Amino acid sequence: MSESDGDTRTKTLNFNIGVLGHVDSGKTSLARALSSTASTAAFDKNPQSRERGITLDLGFSSFTVDLPEHLRGGQLQYDNLQFTLVDCPGHASLIRTIIGGAQIIDLMMLVVDVVKGVQTQTAECLLIGELTCPRMVVVLNKVDLLPPNKRQSAIEKMTKRLHKTLESTRFKECPVIAVAAKPGGPEAPNTEEPQGVPELIELLKKQTYLPQRDPGGDLLMAVDHCFSIRGQGTVMTGTILQGSLAINDTVEIPALKVTKKIKSVQMFRKPVSGAMQGDRVGVCVTQFDPKLLERGVVCTPGSLRTLYAAVISVRKIGYFKGSLATRAKFHITVGHETVMARVTFFGLPPAGASEPPSDTRPSPSLPCSLETPFTFDREYFYQDEYVTGQGETSSGPEPEQWALLEFERPVTCPSLCLVIGSKLDTDIHANACRLAFQGRLLQGFEDKSFAETALPRLRIYKTKHKEGQVERVSDDYTVIGRNLFKKETNLQLFVGLKVTLSTGDSGIIEGGFGQSGKFKIRIQEGLCPETKQLLSSTSKKKGKGGGKGGPANEEEPKADSQPVSIDLHFKRS
Repeated sequence: MSESDGDTRTKTLNFNIGVLGHVDSGKTSLARALSSTASTAAFDKNPQSRERGITLDLGFSSFTVDLPEHLRGGQLQYDNLQFTLVDCPGHASLIRTIIGGAQIIDLMMLVVDVVKGVQTQTAECLLIGELTCPRMVVVLNKVDLLPPNKRQSAIEKMTKRLHKTLESTRFKECPVIAVAAKPGGPEAPNTEEPQGVPELIELLKKQTYLPQRDPGGDLLMAVDHCFSIRGQGTVMTGTILQGSLAINDTVEIPALKVTKKIKSVQMFRKPVSGAMQGDRVGVCVTQFDPKLLERGVVCTPGSLRTLYAAVISVRKIGYFKGSLATRAKFHITVGHETVMARVTFFGLPPAGASEPPSDTRPSPSLPCSLETPFTFDREYFYQDEYVTGQGETSSGPEPEQWALLEFERPVTCPSLCLVIGSKLDTDIHANACRLAFQGRLLQGFEDKSFAETALPRLRIYKTKHKEGQVERVSDDYTVIGRNLFKKETNLQLFVGLKVTLSTGDSGIIEGGFGQSGKFKIRIQEGLCPETKQLLSSTSKKKGKGGGKGGPANEEEPKADSQPVSIDLHFKRS
């Protein structure tokens, strides 16, 4: 919510619409056709972009309409509705910029070239929308390129195809509308009126809702542009992701470790006394060189942390082909930064593992980290790769999983923020999804020496399996085992661990026996008669030579009298 100063104090609801789509689908032209007021970052200030007609950075523009009927009334009395359009780049290599913009979007407008249909980047934009946005409108652009006599049937055909594509997503049955944002293409003169734009504005008004806006908590503002105004100071423009700000507040620019006082605030060139979550603002500060911060974040002093590593909840993105391997490197987009990180996957101990977690088991129907919160008090199971559930399809329930991210350079971000892992080095022309996994940041490590100071608290273990044989019975409650440990093994590390005999008897390792790696097993319940009989017949057949290896091998029991094996499953950090 924003309020303009003066006696009338008009209240404007700001609603952020992300304009996403494949490169050259006409997103910028559509934003231009919709907008009445262009903000500083809008419409490709980048000279390279103007040359090529392609958006290279997030552009912002806005237009204001009457408040729709369904938003009138309620506790917050708004007077009008301002749509802020976030025009995201369509370059595949600039996916990190899209993710940066998607975190502030209330509704997604997916622009599709009606002639070309869904392309690789369209699918990736759709995925980003699924992760970050509750609603979507699909805009079929460039309908002026279709022959007039076949136009309607081509639009209907493409609409049907899109609904089929969206069937398995959260956007199924979302509205599809056809427009021509720039009839004749980008080079055409501006004399021809755009087609279908008034209808699109009406559709957008119908799709609006009151976004969850919370003025409380620490300020976090995503800055996308920074410039100086002679005699006034430096203006940082961006969108408030959380919290609120007001004139005279002190804010921190964490990347530069400097604090500044807010001198004035504007929303689309109108002065305001303050702004809150979801608002798009320009904030003026003094004595700050704009060259130092083109993109980044501004926050309440001390509220953001600079992390060298983090633990996140994790879910694989179904469209990503291939496995997610531990120790592999991924591009991690967190906050407004993208950085390489090495990933280690871990989960809850498998069912039936010794010492299962004592409090809760996960419910497969709930998203990760909600049912079983991450805690350092729990033991976790090391995974060589992300576990995708029972079947080949990604629709089945997947076990709850987490990942340790070790960043190649420190990142500054808020807690609980969205994290997306990608393989951005994949060939951009390959028809493959590069978004690999998503999750939430749960725990950050701010110490550069986190491997020594913090990681020991994270108890991740692997299970190891060893197999040996029973050599002989000592008494009804004790057997002597061999071939499980080497002569030099420190047996004290294994004392007290549970073992299972192939006969079904179970016991615990009591200690070593002699100097050759043999050991004693205590069978608490006592050996069952069948086991005693089997072991006594085995040892008789072995004769007296069955001591320290050597000739005993020539007198192994016959096939009808197999030796009794010992299974040991144990954890290793």
